[in-house]
Amino acid sequence: MLPATSKLCAAISYRHLRNMTGLRRQAAVAISQELGKLAHRGSGPGAWISQVRRRSSLLSSRLEEKLFSEMEMSYIKQGEEALQKSLSILGDQDGWKTETVVGNGDKVLSKVLPDVGKVFRLEVVVDQPLDTVYSELVDNMEQMGDWNPNVKEVKILQKIGKDTVITHEKAAATPGNIVGPRDFVSVRCSKRRGSTCVLAGMSTTHGAMPEQEGFIRAENGPTCMILRPLSGSPSQTKLTWLLSIDLKGWLPKTIINQVLSQTQVDFANHLREHLARTVNC
Repeated sequence: MLPATSKLCAAISYRHLRNMTGLRRQAAVAISQELGKLAHRGSGPGAWISQVRRRSSLLSSRLEEKLFSEMEMSYIKQGEEALQKSLSILGDQDGWKTETVVGNGDKVLSKVLPDVGKVFRLEVVVDQPLDTVYSELVDNMEQMGDWNPNVKEVKILQKIGKDTVITHEKAAATPGNIVGPRDFVSVRCSKRRGSTCVLAGMSTTHGAMPEQEGFIRAENGPTCMILRPLSGSPSQTKLTWLLSIDLKGWLPKTIINQVLSQTQVDFANHLREHLARTVNC
């Protein structure tokens, strides 16, 4: 049995179930059974991604419906939707075209989807262990503007449970102000199981952050980052970033495509430089 799953199964003990009633007891029993099945099977990163697409919404919602408000549940479900749709896009290997290949092996691919538009896929290797990369992108997300010049500010508007946050992000203007100031309000969902992490998101609305003067409210999603230890080298992390953005406004597609693919390449370089400085300090 997997260690993390063992703890979850043990937590739903008979003593706790006896004190539950109605639907909540049924949900707890169902979740306990599902976790037990996964524990006995075991699951590598690829198997877990397949399982989360089928099960994460069902397993998380049964008890959360009793713990969160209707609005909070709406945000949780939006995050789950972004996660599942992103994994579905990345799982389809057909139709990807190369946009950029950098000398260090970083690569940006793209494809056009009928219901989403053009999406970009960054594939890089970061010379830091997964825990370090995960902590920087999730636990320290509000500090991203300190090391990524393409981001002016990231602010957490609301936290919902342990996996979901609502954020407001201000993007920095591009050189020459080719693309003026944009901002985003997003729901973000982070899932971590064993050696695989998925950070997914999509645009949403939030009462604490109406449209801001001087910024065009752009839309993103579905988008996600998948983090895994590099095969054969656990001190390195394979990062895959699916990017889907509608920048709004009147911008030629050639400029949008160039800006977005370059933004992904720049992100990888800035992340490496930042981690090299902070880890070695």
